Amino acid sequence: MKLVFILGDAAVGKMTVGQELMKITDLRLFHNHMTIEPVIEVFGRFDPKTIGELREVFFRNFAASDNYGMIFTMMMDFDLPSEWEGLEAIKKIFEPYGTEFYYVELIAPQQIRLQRNVTENRLRNKPSKRDIEQSNQRLLNDDRNHRCVSYEGEITFDNYLRIDNSDKQPEEVARLIKETFGL
Repeated sequence: MKLVFILGDAAVGKMTVGQELMKITDLRLFHNHMTIEPVIEVFGRFDPKTIGELREVFFRNFAASDNYGMIFTMMMDFDLPSEWEGLEAIKKIFEPYGTEFYYVELIAPQQIRLQRNVTENRLRNKPSKRDIEQSNQRLLNDDRNHRCVSYEGEITFDNYLRIDNSDKQPEEVARLIKETFGL
């Protein structure tokens, strides 16, 4: 089993790169909004407890399956110990199955991410982003209040790749990930 974490700031292209990587590998995509959106729909708000519990069910059942592997996308505030602990908790679910872990961090400047925040693919897959003004404001607030880009050399995991995808197409980034890690 293989688990590829795609980390990055809001609207950096995690889901889109994950979609392209799924097309060229046997990996399955589990992007973070696959649990966020139904919870918002049912609860009428973001409910982190329910989202976390749903994700854990997916992780446990997927880890025990005979699938080749998963791509999981997530924003991560590198300053928060709870975020690092959350990453480790996911890994612990998969470790008993001999899972190999890969880490991809996508980075792009705020202006590019604001442009990507309104793409058709993003809005189709993430209904909570369709109020553009509110979504842009959330992105700006997240940039002010969270550090979702690692410092150079901060991440010391084996199988780590940092990609500035500002001027790269998602297909190109997916190929680079596949080739670098031999997926």
